[in-house]
Amino acid sequence: MIKKSIFYISILLTVAFISSGFKPYTPQINNGFTVAENEELLYVFPSQNTMDYANLKIPFTGKYFIGFKEALAHKESQGKYHKINTLGYMGKYQFGKETLKAIGINDSARFMSSPKLQEKAFIALLSKNKYELKDYISYFDGKIVDGVKITESGILAAAHLGGAGSVKRFLNSNGEKKCKDDYGTSVKSYMRDFGGFETKGIQAVKNAKVE
Repeated sequence: MIKKSIFYISILLTVAFISSGFKPYTPQINNGFTVAENEELLYVFPSQNTMDYANLKIPFTGKYFIGFKEALAHKESQGKYHKINTLGYMGKYQFGKETLKAIGINDSARFMSSPKLQEKAFIALLSKNKYELKDYISYFDGKIVDGVKITESGILAAAHLGGAGSVKRFLNSNGEKKCKDDYGTSVKSYMRDFGGFETKGIQAVKNAKVE
């Protein structure tokens, strides 16, 4: 009887010893991945707040600058760097040759072959338009014109479509002058569709050039 007791006790002690070598597994919870550009936080997903997903449109989200530029690029060219439309506008953001020259690019073939150059050109044009329209941005920001709430990003998007002059005509006429491009897309629609994005980081530069 004693031998049996010792046998069972030995088994229990052996099991307890082996079990002590295992520690409970604590999963490393990743609260999300960070997408950044120029070391500036753009967005963090996944989120524990379900409301963050209410209007999520993959792959772009929120009103950050990356959302602005990629949404505009999708409207212009479906985001295709090598696209040339029927009017000869080129690249991801659909630049005309004269606009490229205005920001220091004279080689359209090089422009078309370089996504990096196209991205720099987009920023340079934003900077140039922001300088030219800075007084309009300051005065009209937050106001309603022809049913559209005017914002800085909306003004910059509209200027990309039709030039700074078209934006000025639209705002100066309180929306009565319906400025459109050759395909019939209106300055008003760009102000509406691209309003409220984060573009404060764009510097206003009088003669912005691509370096």
